[in-house]
Amino acid sequence: MSSRFEDIEVGQRWTSPGRTLTEADLTLACMTSGDWHPIHADAEFAGRSLAGQRIFQGTYGLHVAMAMATPFPDLGADVIGALGLSDWHYAAPLCIGDTVHVEVEIAAKRTTSRPGRGVVERRITLKKADGSVAQQGTAQMMARCAEEAA
Repeated sequence: MSSRFEDIEVGQRWTSPGRTLTEADLTLACMTSGDWHPIHADAEFAGRSLAGQRIFQGTYGLHVAMAMATPFPDLGADVIGALGLSDWHYAAPLCIGDTVHVEVEIAAKRTTSRPGRGVVERRITLKKADGSVAQQGTAQMMARCAEEAA
């Protein structure tokens, strides 16, 4: 069931279900990005790296985090679009077999100078199953809201 902009409160939190990253995910990330660096694609090379194994491109974690955070809050058809990201950090590498989930918190919300539109700022944290933070940052989106009283 969809929420409305007016129902969202700063401080609200959600946690997504988990998702395990697979070999197919890493192959798809390499194929769609064109980034075949040996740290992603060569098990022998990556085995000698600090991580000791192949790791995902940092942007793949961002891709997964944004997808997992989509329903939080569920604004349905009221979402106008994404406005951007800020302060996104890669805290730990993501590897094949890692199970991840996102934690989403409403950091801020405001109406815009254009009636009927509001901005929601979400703090999104991509965590591994052991509770460690893999990536974290803030995402802003615009949504329809009730017209302000004249």
